[in-house]
Amino acid sequence: MAEATVAGGGLDRRRWVLLWVLGLAQLMVVLDLTVRSTIALMPKIGPRPLVALGMLAAAGGAVWLAQLGPHTGYATGVLGPIIVSGIGMGMVFAPAINAGTFGVDPQDAGVASATLNAGQQLGASVGTSLLNSIFAAAVTSYLAAHLASARLIGRQALAGQALVHGYTTAFWWTAGIFAGGAVICGAPPGRLALPSGEDPPIAVHSATG
Repeated sequence: MAEATVAGGGLDRRRWVLLWVLGLAQLMVVLDLTVRSTIALMPKIGPRPLVALGMLAAAGGAVWLAQLGPHTGYATGVLGPIIVSGIGMGMVFAPAINAGTFGVDPQDAGVASATLNAGQQLGASVGTSLLNSIFAAAVTSYLAAHLASARLIGRQALAGQALVHGYTTAFWWTAGIFAGGAVICGAPPGRLALPSGEDPPIAVHSATG
């Protein structure tokens, strides 16, 4: 398995499918354990540190994936970063969902949950489209810049290198997005400043009797 190559290494389709199935199975186990442990930690430290740490872990997994090359081993170049990213995303999803519906009145719980799910799906769609555009632009620019080398190394080899370049570029962007999210989520919450000249509101208690 460690000898599998990412591109152009003689790996047939069935073996690729088997490797990805095994990787996804291990990822599901990691996600399950991470979510369970995250739920246990939330009452103690709150969602903000967990989400920030999870995004940092996901950013690290994306940086690891950005090191892919034409002959990168599957175990060290693909499976490892998938597990790291899975741990990070497991630390993000559960606290974010719990925090998004925390304090909502029971009669509004359905609306809050639906709004959270809609925002998650919208963000996933926009993010996927953005990264796909970055990938396509990186592949196109690489092919245009190295078109002359196709006579020396062949079109198939050039196409493989262009694909690797596109993937690594998209992974670097992914790492940057996760790192930015970690900074935003890890920053202490700010306080709403009152306009100059205004006094803070004073609570008025009505006297009875």
